[in-house]
Amino acid sequence: MAYTEKFQTLADQAQAKVKPVQAADVDTLLAQGAVVLDIRDKEEHDAGHISGSMNISRGKLEMNVEGALPSLDTKILCYCNANNRGALSAAALKEMGYENAHYIAGGLNAYRKLQSAA
Repeated sequence: MAYTEKFQTLADQAQAKVKPVQAADVDTLLAQGAVVLDIRDKEEHDAGHISGSMNISRGKLEMNVEGALPSLDTKILCYCNANNRGALSAAALKEMGYENAHYIAGGLNAYRKLQSAA
């Protein structure tokens, strides 16, 4: 997908603010209590997602996250299809005080690739 220059700059800045988590580590972190947060729209989530993930769309994240995840200590792994929306979401969560917010590098695409190779 082609993104506008301004959007990509914003996404790149977000990626620089938060630490990525590798797709290969997602299942282990999930088993250790991390919350895997699908920030794609409901229709995207319904079409396929990481098992056990919670869905809060990027457009409603800041409004709804505190009700769903009240503890600022929660380890949160945000993902979209690739990187940009996941990184933007993790950066927003960090600004809200969620210090353990990360994004999954490569998003759902990277996770699925690993699953199909296994």
